[in-house]
Amino acid sequence: MRYAEITGWGKCMPPATVSNAEFTEVMDTSDEWIITRTGIKERRVSHVENSDLAATAALRALACAGLDATEIDVVVNATCSPDRLIPAAGSVVQAKIGATNAGAMDVNAACSGFIYGLSVGSGLIASGVANKVLVIGVERLTPWLDFEDRSTAVLFGDGAGAVVLESSDDEVGMLSVELGSDGTASDILTVFGTGSERMPPEHEICAIRMDGREVFRRAVVAMGDASVRVVEKAGLDLDDISLLIPHQANLRIIDATARRLKLDPAHVFVNIASYGNTSAATIPIALTEALEEGRVAPGDNLVFAAFGGGLTWAAAVVRWGSRVEPKGTADIELPPAEMSGLEILKDHHRYRGQHVE
Repeated sequence: MRYAEITGWGKCMPPATVSNAEFTEVMDTSDEWIITRTGIKERRVSHVENSDLAATAALRALACAGLDATEIDVVVNATCSPDRLIPAAGSVVQAKIGATNAGAMDVNAACSGFIYGLSVGSGLIASGVANKVLVIGVERLTPWLDFEDRSTAVLFGDGAGAVVLESSDDEVGMLSVELGSDGTASDILTVFGTGSERMPPEHEICAIRMDGREVFRRAVVAMGDASVRVVEKAGLDLDDISLLIPHQANLRIIDATARRLKLDPAHVFVNIASYGNTSAATIPIALTEALEEGRVAPGDNLVFAAFGGGLTWAAAVVRWGSRVEPKGTADIELPPAEMSGLEILKDHHRYRGQHVE
């Protein structure tokens, strides 16, 4: 049987930040209000396009794997905030990194997108269609924030993470996966007016709209249940799990998922305080940081779990291979930001015709 081993990993975080304190300048909120409800202290705001974040993370992952972009067979790009509706953002990223021999596609399962993409990439390798697949999770969500919706605007940030999958005869990579969806609840986390559907009359601007309480209620159940089931599908016990790397949406959701897996905090990776919710990018960013911090060892069994718009949810058990150190690094950086994070957010609002001080 062909397995899909993760051999490269990388991330890209834009330099501009917005702290909770800075949000108090443009909306009725406080640092304490945000931290106690979400665990978020600050978030990154991108001054470059979604595809630039993706390309940078991808090139870093390729260098980590010791590969050239021309060796990649397929680019799977998970995002719900592409540069444009057409073409697929994966094609734009393919061109920017020089993956001239690769097919390219987008996967949009919102915050669950990276696990969906990892499933697609692993399946392409298992079926023999591909030998090397680049899977990216990337979002630039901050253009869709609305200062008048304080419960949602403080949650999201921008960033990208990527992994390289390579064919292996060893029992490594994705051992089990569960993908779920409930489209009857699509309106509780959405952006109206961004597709062929006309903007509903009650919504004047295109911005992220979310019923936070309902999303929280459903996410706690779905992420926990799916995580337990994929451990069982992999033929493992809960004691066999070395590290939970959950979608970083809300600290209370993360804690609830960890309790379902009976894991103490030392076996759960959390970085939400620094980045907020970067949707499809949260898990590959967290995975990269977990490796950088030495929290992943050869042969470790990891659990990824996520929940997002759709509604979608996903969980997977991934067994790590023999290497936890990068083969190389990429000498690539984003250009410096000319505006502060808050100034970039204000500029997005002005572009949409909203008044800001």
